[in-house]
Amino acid sequence: MNHIIREGHPSLTTPSKPVLLPLSQKDIDLGKSLLEYVKNSQDDAMVKKYKLRPSVGLAAPQINQLKRMFAMHVEDLDGTLYSYVMINPEIIAHSKEETYLPGGEGCLSVDRPTNGLTPRYFAIKIRGYHLDMETSTAQPIELSLQGYPSIVFQHEYDHLEGIMFTSKLYPKLPNAFPLFEPNEADEDEENI
Repeated sequence: MNHIIREGHPSLTTPSKPVLLPLSQKDIDLGKSLLEYVKNSQDDAMVKKYKLRPSVGLAAPQINQLKRMFAMHVEDLDGTLYSYVMINPEIIAHSKEETYLPGGEGCLSVDRPTNGLTPRYFAIKIRGYHLDMETSTAQPIELSLQGYPSIVFQHEYDHLEGIMFTSKLYPKLPNAFPLFEPNEADEDEENI
């Protein structure tokens, strides 16, 4: 995995360019490496061995590749796994309801503590392409996401737009609801 760039690097605030289809071998390898990093960062042995920060998503701009591609590997509250390399995604619809993570979001590109809440749509409908791991091809996809997977998708999507969550921090969000009550969290926060 390439070095993850940190807050302040110009690539993190620059909109990414669409990925050309069909995928080049370089883009296939990039997508696979993004997902591999995220999966490895959720494996305690790999985290310890390679000193990885746990995460549920990683976008190409975070490794200084200005391409509209990101990986997410996250379960919803029912245990459904959303594991994708998203390519040229679009948010085509969203709920009026907004939500947030009560403890705030984290990011592999942000090393400092942050204070504040980031508003996200509770539910979104997306379309684009995903990397089929068996055929190494980009396949069309349309998904409806809600709750935590929706938050993760929006966080990673913002990276493709050149937007950092730190630019969307608010002390309170009176028109949004917490995704869960803080005392219900049974795990440490992961970086999105």
